[in-house]
Amino acid sequence: MDEQKILNAFSEGFDCSQVVLSSVSAELGIDDVTAKKISACFGGGMFCGSTCGAITGALMAIGLKYGHSMPNTPDIKNENIAKLMEFKGKFLEKYDSVICKEILGYDISVPEDMEKIMEKQLLTTFCPKLVADVISTLKEVI
Repeated sequence: MDEQKILNAFSEGFDCSQVVLSSVSAELGIDDVTAKKISACFGGGMFCGSTCGAITGALMAIGLKYGHSMPNTPDIKNENIAKLMEFKGKFLEKYDSVICKEILGYDISVPEDMEKIMEKQLLTTFCPKLVADVISTLKEVI
C-alpha cells in the first residue's frame, strides 16, 4: 500500500492499526469491516503513546495467521513467537523503538505534544511512511 492510500485512509478517520490489519485482511480470511473493528482501539499507541498502532495491527495479523488456539500446542506457539520476533527485528532495523511516543518524539495523549504533532504534520508525513514500512515488513513475514 502506498503512502497516498494510507493518507487517504487517515483522512477518512482510520488509524494506523486499522490500515495495517485491513491491508492483509483478505489473505487472512477476515473481511475488511471485521479487521477495522478489531483494530479500532489501537491507533496512537492505544491513544496513550504506548506500542505503535501500526505495530499492534501487524501483530494482530501475525497472530491471526500463526497464533495458537488449542491447548498444549507449543510448536504452534513457538512458530507464532518466532514470526513476532522476526517482524519486530526487521522493524527495529529501521526505527529505534516500537513505542509511539518514542518514535514520534511526542506523546499523542498530551495536548501540548499533540499540538506539536499537528504543527509538524507528523500524522500526514511521517506516519504514512511508517505504516507503509510496517505493511511491507509484515508481508515479508507472513
